[in-house]
Amino acid sequence: MAHDRTAQDFVAFAVQAGVLRFGEFKTKAGRLSPYFFNAGLFDDGAKIGHLAQAYAQRLLPHVGEFDVIFGPAYKGITLAAALAIELARLGHNKPFAYNRKEAKDHGEGGTLVGAPLKGRVLIVDDVISAGTSVRESIQLIRAAGATPAGVAIALDRQEKAAENGVDLPHSAVQWVQRELGLPVWAIAGLADLLDFLRDDPALAEHAQRVQAYRERYGV
Repeated sequence: MAHDRTAQDFVAFAVQAGVLRFGEFKTKAGRLSPYFFNAGLFDDGAKIGHLAQAYAQRLLPHVGEFDVIFGPAYKGITLAAALAIELARLGHNKPFAYNRKEAKDHGEGGTLVGAPLKGRVLIVDDVISAGTSVRESIQLIRAAGATPAGVAIALDRQEKAAENGVDLPHSAVQWVQRELGLPVWAIAGLADLLDFLRDDPALAEHAQRVQAYRERYGV
């Protein structure tokens, strides 16, 4: 089966940029993961521009399905702005908004900044770990009288969610899709990462460890 070119290019870039690293890392669920994805390391103009291009390529087939882009604080703020710029460059000018963690009591006040939330709203974040950020975003969007239209993320870890130390039969992304009824569009997933690792003999050791992790925790 042919590889997803957008996903493969993104994984290669994330590894080259040091955003996707290999070793032993403890996850929020307390697991020892053989890889770590830190979107905070998209920390210069070239990197965030490349990331925005990847989001835009993944979303182009769905660009008619949302009216506004929303970035939850804090990482989502930069992602929403960068995606809006890239989509506008491609001929799809979309307004964007984001929230503050603390309500402002002067000036315009409130927790929302940017374009009004109306119509169908796309939520943009780096990953979905527990779905908390998505749930909070949905509450804000609905409170503004708008409709959540979907979620865009950079990486889908495709692994079981955990609750109180117990593995669940579904991933956080699957929970958002099933329980919240929202489509989730990921630039790449764990399967794409494995394809990338298997295609490079120099990365064979990492491929074996990531495969073992997927066999234990994957969905």
